[in-house]
Amino acid sequence: MKYYAIIVAGGSGNRMQSTIPKQFLLLDEKPVLMHTIAAFHSCELAPHILLVINIDQHKYWEELCLQYNFTIPHQVVNGGIQRYHSVKNGLKAIKGKGIVAVHDAVRPLISAQLITKSYQVAEQTGNCIIGITPTDSVRKVLENGKSEALSRAELALIQTPQTFDLELLKKAYKAPFRNEFTDDASVAEYAGYKINLIVGERENIKITHPEDLEIASILRRMIKKTP
Repeated sequence: MKYYAIIVAGGSGNRMQSTIPKQFLLLDEKPVLMHTIAAFHSCELAPHILLVINIDQHKYWEELCLQYNFTIPHQVVNGGIQRYHSVKNGLKAIKGKGIVAVHDAVRPLISAQLITKSYQVAEQTGNCIIGITPTDSVRKVLENGKSEALSRAELALIQTPQTFDLELLKKAYKAPFRNEFTDDASVAEYAGYKINLIVGERENIKITHPEDLEIASILRRMIKKTP
């Protein structure tokens, strides 16, 4: 079986209050994106890594790889207008059959163990989506301005990677873009596929706001100390 990883790096720096896209910001003296690619490179299944990135950022990425002596093999693919189109471009670049994981470039703390498990579950069931149970109380805001409490046990905060049989995901992505396509699971579900959830990792945070870089740095040190 062949394994692939599509790492989607189309984010901007708007919420980071930065002119530099967040995937290029430094986490412990190295761009976030390099940590993410390294996580997949360390997976025992040795997936072929495809980096989907805006064509205007290709040269900048090449310069960063030279600057930081980053030599992990990966294939660069042109990004699209939205995440949906970027993933679709990544899928088009893969020939043949296999299992593909789609991952946010700004989730650099994903463990190699969870990546491996995602591939294995997807190989058995067709897809594998990871998520964690909320720790805060959750309420649903209603149209009349009121709200109602929801059970945390019935909710999951969805993370990436989202991993699929390659043929399954390619079929799902034949559907025209819809606004409700917020991730790959929503695309697959729209195509009629049952979604299989497994437990994710609380350390697998998404770098979105400035303070997230500091949190990620602390978590990296904690992970390294764990036996």
